[in-house]
Amino acid sequence: MAPLNEDQLHAIRDERREQIIDAALGVFARRGPVLTKMSMIAAAAGISHGLLYHYFKSKDELFIALVREAMLGAGGGVEEMLGHPGTVIDKLRHFLHEAMSEEARLSFLLIHQARASEGVPEEAREIIKDYSMDWFASKLKPLFFEGQRTGEIAKDDADLLIAGLLTAMSGSMILHASDEKNIPLIHPDHLLRLVLAPEHVRPL
Repeated sequence: MAPLNEDQLHAIRDERREQIIDAALGVFARRGPVLTKMSMIAAAAGISHGLLYHYFKSKDELFIALVREAMLGAGGGVEEMLGHPGTVIDKLRHFLHEAMSEEARLSFLLIHQARASEGVPEEAREIIKDYSMDWFASKLKPLFFEGQRTGEIAKDDADLLIAGLLTAMSGSMILHASDEKNIPLIHPDHLLRLVLAPEHVRPL
């Protein structure tokens, strides 16, 4: 069998790194940085403990990489929503469905752990400072104003509507991931109804 060339080796390394990232996201999101051990991540990724350290020198380095990737994804999701075709309702529906997908929920829970847990690396705290709830609200506000102009969004205070929507979305994902396994995830279309003008609320 011929030896692997440099491109093939890079492809294998990239694939293995993604395998580790995916496994670590699930472990960190559910257990937090303090209770997570590198051995747990190695087991979840199906690799040896030693091989994991070949890619990430420490648990903190891995956690920081995950937080950075999660925040970039969250910010990109908002920008992608704003460029999504269709009405304001179409954009918000797309955003909620994407933000509450299984993978995005894990990223959200990771960010929640970074905000709320003890033992979080300072670099991770610095990363999430740039993407506060106020940042997301500032991105959504022009869209809500446009929706109020077109009659799609309720005529209430836009700040309160946005805060209510983001709080309900966040709370649903946190409770759904808690130990109370019988708490269902609120469907994105139900959340959307919280901010719609009455004439745009349709039976589900």
